[in-house]
Amino acid sequence: MYPTFAGHNDILLRLYKAPQNREAIWLTGEGKGHLDLPRMTAGGFAAGFFAIYIPSPHEDDGIDYQQLMENPPFRLPLPALIPASEALPVAWSMANHLMWMERASEGRFQLVTSTAQIRANMAAGVISGIMHMEGAEAIGPDLDALHAFHALGLRSLGPVWSRPTIFGHGVPFAFPSSPDTGEGLTEAGKRLVAACNELKIMIDLSHINAKGFDDVARLSKAPLVATHSNAHALTPSSRNLTDRQLAMIRDSNGMVGLNFATSFLRRDGKQSADMGWEDVLAHLDHLIAHLGEDHVGLGSDFDGATIPKGIADVAGLPALQAAMQAHGYNDALMRKLTHENWLALIDRTWG
Repeated sequence: MYPTFAGHNDILLRLYKAPQNREAIWLTGEGKGHLDLPRMTAGGFAAGFFAIYIPSPHEDDGIDYQQLMENPPFRLPLPALIPASEALPVAWSMANHLMWMERASEGRFQLVTSTAQIRANMAAGVISGIMHMEGAEAIGPDLDALHAFHALGLRSLGPVWSRPTIFGHGVPFAFPSSPDTGEGLTEAGKRLVAACNELKIMIDLSHINAKGFDDVARLSKAPLVATHSNAHALTPSSRNLTDRQLAMIRDSNGMVGLNFATSFLRRDGKQSADMGWEDVLAHLDHLIAHLGEDHVGLGSDFDGATIPKGIADVAGLPALQAAMQAHGYNDALMRKLTHENWLALIDRTWG
């Protein structure tokens, strides 16, 4: 079994929604969700980006979005922008949960800000967590909060989730759909890119629309990265990357992490977890063909999406690895895809 670096997860959202159960959610597992410390250890989860994500008001509006996504075509409505004054307390709470996870783990989990720490932890059997923001709602136009979160350990940030922010516009959840769905970065967004470059904060292009992607590519001095996205040529979801975008990521010496979300893997765009390995491996093959084997990894989206039944949760990572090996990926490629490419990408981004 190869240690796995996973590009994205949402366990902090689970902790935020049920803080009274956080010991069970994290330390012992409660039989729900995709991640907990025992299953991560069993599944070989070595490191990953842990997302601070501000829940949308529509999550409590009574509409069955999961059912809508099970019946393509669909185009889900997105809520309005969430102001920083409302988002910041939520983001702060999630950052506190992440820091608690380190304390409560008694040495089994560590927040990290360097690849040297990650490599040392891998050798010692300690899981590494990187603080990430999925959507910059908690950052105001003065960017002061960006510097504050950086001091706490923030090393990766997506300017948008799918709803708009003061920095730019995300793609709606739509199938079939192009990612070219709106305007690009705002002036504040352009300042955010420059600040992230200065602070060595990785910019995540998952969820951003095509014009915003192009703006980041034009302005950023860092490798282009999509932590949890797939190939639009295979599954024409607005959330997936076109071959043109993949070429731009490749040319920037960047990286794409395979998203395990079924609706971004299945050719029919459905949400159902009832699927085999064919589409999973087809997306990996396509990404490798267009990016090169040094620029592809695993993104996961654990605790943030419906994932294939063959994986089921983080303890299913060995089953995914077995399918990849049976597909013909050799030892050197397996090492790159499971962890080495992410480590090299972070070296190139963080310095």
